[in-house]
Amino acid sequence: MAIMLVRAASPGLSDSHHGGLKKRAPARRWMLCSLKYGIEPGRSSAVYSSLAVSPAGEAVVSSEQKVYDVVLKQAALLKKQLRTQAPPVLDVGLQDMEIPRNGLKEAYDRCGEICEEYAKTFYLGTLLMTEERRRAIWAIYVWCRRTDELVDGPNANYITPTALDRWEKRLEDLFAGRPYDMLDAALSDTISRFPIDIQPFRDMIEGMRSDLRKARYKNFDELYMYCYYVAGTVGLMSVPVMGIAPESKATTESVYSAALALGIANQLTNILRDVGEDARRGRVYLPQDELAQAGLSDEDIFNGVVTNRWRNFMKKQIKRARMFFEEAERGVTELSQASRWPVWASLLLYRQILDEIEANDYNNFTKRAYVGKGKKLLALPVAYGKSLLLPCSLRNSQK
Repeated sequence: MAIMLVRAASPGLSDSHHGGLKKRAPARRWMLCSLKYGIEPGRSSAVYSSLAVSPAGEAVVSSEQKVYDVVLKQAALLKKQLRTQAPPVLDVGLQDMEIPRNGLKEAYDRCGEICEEYAKTFYLGTLLMTEERRRAIWAIYVWCRRTDELVDGPNANYITPTALDRWEKRLEDLFAGRPYDMLDAALSDTISRFPIDIQPFRDMIEGMRSDLRKARYKNFDELYMYCYYVAGTVGLMSVPVMGIAPESKATTESVYSAALALGIANQLTNILRDVGEDARRGRVYLPQDELAQAGLSDEDIFNGVVTNRWRNFMKKQIKRARMFFEEAERGVTELSQASRWPVWASLLLYRQILDEIEANDYNNFTKRAYVGKGKKLLALPVAYGKSLLLPCSLRNSQK
């Protein structure tokens, strides 16, 4: 389960999640770097994707900016609820489905069982949450898993764009209070209790469509959009449920952006871990322009030989993923304290996969990097300790 700062500047207003509006500082001007990883002059931080210039000389909006527009919309929903201190007013009720007595409890319990089966470490962390938040996270997790199974599950060969269209229609019915089955009913109930917008869910389905029609990515800007679709969306879905610490001084937008960054980091890690597995399916989830700059091609990946060129290429890819994790780490501290542990556990364990790739001498063709049970167990108390820290925004304000 993915939760979390992508450095994206957008003109307009910014405000604290506590309410009052304030004028935003002028947007940062990033160096144009042809839609690839770069460094802004005079800074040590990365520019993950940026504006490009079209042949006509016009600025082209990057994927990062497109996604940030979604972030602003999600943050506005949460801020509206926090200002009124009332539950969201949504036109959702379980209208067309007869739910037996205790049916919703059984539906949520089943979601919890699925989460425990497929995401044991994360599940343990959710047990520290309040009951309402815990059940809501389970419902979101199960919908995301069911969506992913459409293109990666046992029936993936039979999935068509039409099937995904039907799944999106079912999503719209779910948001309108017309769930198809009991697992849908759990999510339908969840969105009636939290300010969750449908857009990230739609975007995740779009990511599944991408898997049906696309097996190459020209540059990191394209890959960034894919990572948002299939993983960054989970962070946007989850922040309203996780909640923001009442003492936090961070803006709502920055917390959502951090949630997005963890999703991007986790997906980039998945991609780097699964290079060999994806290649055997004819897929290359790596920026084609960066491969070419490193003197590599798809054939090198299909041949699966670790060379110095491959090691140098992988070092840069791992560095980028770690920078997203660093951005995410600051945002996790801003979440409600009871929600932080599973997010910290996810972050720490996923980041260790990158360490394992390095330990395997960058052989992600025939060796699958994984974190052993012992390291997982050690990560849990570390994650719990980090969950007790003050929010970064509060610590910074006290300096």
